[in-house]
Amino acid sequence: MPHIYYFPDQREVEVEKRTRILNASQMYNIPHIHVCGGNARCSTCRIMVMEGLENCLPRNEREIALAERLCFGQDIRLACQTGITGDVVVRRLVLDQEDIEVDEQPHEGMRYGQVGDERKIAILFADIRNFTTFAETLLPYDVIHILNRYFHTMDHIIERNDGYVDNHMGDGIMALFGTENPHRAALKAVKAGLEMLEAVNQLRPYIESLYTWDFQIGVGIHFGEAVVGALGSINKKYTAIGDAVNFAARVESANKESGTHLLISGDTYAEVEKYVICNHRFELVLKGKQGVHSLYEVIGLK
Repeated sequence: MPHIYYFPDQREVEVEKRTRILNASQMYNIPHIHVCGGNARCSTCRIMVMEGLENCLPRNEREIALAERLCFGQDIRLACQTGITGDVVVRRLVLDQEDIEVDEQPHEGMRYGQVGDERKIAILFADIRNFTTFAETLLPYDVIHILNRYFHTMDHIIERNDGYVDNHMGDGIMALFGTENPHRAALKAVKAGLEMLEAVNQLRPYIESLYTWDFQIGVGIHFGEAVVGALGSINKKYTAIGDAVNFAARVESANKESGTHLLISGDTYAEVEKYVICNHRFELVLKGKQGVHSLYEVIGLK
């Protein structure tokens, strides 16, 4: 007979074949939340199948509909709909009332789903050069005006290339590519970066005429695995976390040392090598990262 091992309960139970996991929880008094009564009308009974996914029966129509709506990975299942034919190890993901409240908070990234998922994405960071020093000479209104003019242009470029503007951090921008469709995510990010540099060239005369300032930006792009999902409480926001995000930020910062405007990581270069024109390759030590890393200056598309 199949066995189910539960985390974080650290309990193992034995059930008949094709028993649904929520039914097993109820049989053995495991406190498994199911707000809708086990009718696939909520996701509070969801579990992560840590081992034995091949022993879970395929999703039925109800589960497919909800999984597509919330962008569940294959290992995230509804306990109320998932029957088993062999041993599985599962983790309950909603444990108490506060989890339910957090889970049900609306957020601006709902179309991506709110369950954390590890994906290969392209991460772009852009930063205005010497903006802090320049901003100290301006009135607050002028600072906001310049930033809004800049962000308005850059955000449109990112979205036009199927990117998602994750955050504006002071004068910086973080954008994600491939969160919905990973096809050519790295190339789309590079294309956006080049268009951003061209837009800055067009914007520079306007800013120079008003403030006598040489307006420059640096762009860094990395392609790698990150955990993506909705974070926050009252105002949830779709974002990415992980070492890949930090690495992308370091790539952007390396522009200052190398005197460049657009650098990409080696992993990004492997994805776009056939499509881009590179000027230089740099072997650099990045702050907070071990070893020497190859970074490539991109100056155009083939």
